[in-house]
Amino acid sequence: MAETRYASPLAEELAEDVLARFLRYVVIDTQSDPTSTTYPSTEKQLDLSRLLLEELRALGLEDAELTEHGYVFATVPGTVAGAPTVGLIAHVDTAPGVSGTGVRPLVHRGWDGAPLRLPGDPGQVLDPDDMPGLAERVGHDLVTSDGTTLLGADDKAGVAIIVTAAECLLKDDAPRATLRIAFTVDEEVGRGTDHFDLGAFGADFAYTFDGSGLGEVETETFSAYQLVLTITGVGVHPGSGKGRLVNALKLMGEFLVALPTNGLTPETTEDREGFVHPERLTGTTGSATVWMLARDHDDAKLEEHVALVRRIADDVVGREPRAAFTLDVVEQYRNMRPALDRHPEVVEAAEEAIRRVGVEPVHSIIRGGTDGARLTEKGLPTPNLFTGGQHYHSEREWASVQDMGAAAAVAVELIRLWGERSA
Repeated sequence: MAETRYASPLAEELAEDVLARFLRYVVIDTQSDPTSTTYPSTEKQLDLSRLLLEELRALGLEDAELTEHGYVFATVPGTVAGAPTVGLIAHVDTAPGVSGTGVRPLVHRGWDGAPLRLPGDPGQVLDPDDMPGLAERVGHDLVTSDGTTLLGADDKAGVAIIVTAAECLLKDDAPRATLRIAFTVDEEVGRGTDHFDLGAFGADFAYTFDGSGLGEVETETFSAYQLVLTITGVGVHPGSGKGRLVNALKLMGEFLVALPTNGLTPETTEDREGFVHPERLTGTTGSATVWMLARDHDDAKLEEHVALVRRIADDVVGREPRAAFTLDVVEQYRNMRPALDRHPEVVEAAEEAIRRVGVEPVHSIIRGGTDGARLTEKGLPTPNLFTGGQHYHSEREWASVQDMGAAAAVAVELIRLWGERSA
């Protein structure tokens, strides 16, 4: 009988192994960089990739490899002839917006429900009154950073879950499908699958472990563009600027002020509502550039958001005939829901595996994207499953050890389930 904090006996069995791996992985700085032109965008991501290669080979996965683009691939052989090849995928990089250097993970055993003030920055408080997911984890063992960095559960929890599941599957010859493992780079900057070779991977379908709360099955993402607006003015020494200077920074300021504020922003939208989000700005008097995220679950509405940005830029820059602008629209990923709807058996198997570990599946939409969105678009159906991490991309990120154990148990049950169906 499992302890009541754990979803199942298997979840309890795997939880401490997941935790040990997770603590080992999060202290490795793997932050990606959206401004880099290399692949991966930061060399330090490969520090974790190389460690994972060593660990997978130590488990006996002789074909484990680190590809020229930084992906780690490996195979857990199946025991049932004719069973499909199932992929499990997570990413090694962490988000560029919050430091991932010098992560000091803290384990809070049997959390009593009181607000957690993080010692590295006492201003960072995990308050259950503000975090409904946290309020539901009283009694759980929680992992946080010290408050000065992110934790890295997104997605090192997923990485730890998959390695732990692989080790568990190798301990017996029970019916199981062939498992293909992939650990990717640069997911957080939208490039995680740029060089992902579906043929070399060889899976029939896959699952990313890159979600959040217990039991989540995510089959719908935003569709996403990156918008890059550059406004060009006329740079002149300010001492002789009268009648000649056209300040691109001021024009960019007018553009930003003209963007919607009571809607179409991350601060004012939820569920399937989209947004336009300025996330990075640079410039001088002569030229200024802003990078924006355009997101929506409806592709037609996404195009409307792009058109709105263009109209505002036309209006602002059009008032100054000596100024000009360019707007580059870069597709990042598409909503994976339409493609996954054509493969209901892949989602249904995830639901059954979650139920096998004593949890009821929770269907939720992703107000963002995953490697799975790009892979699904490329032809590999890839829904996203939970990891037990919460409050991603912030210093207040946290993870439940019990929920991570449940996710590892789901990964094991998924591979067994697909084997049993072909036995």
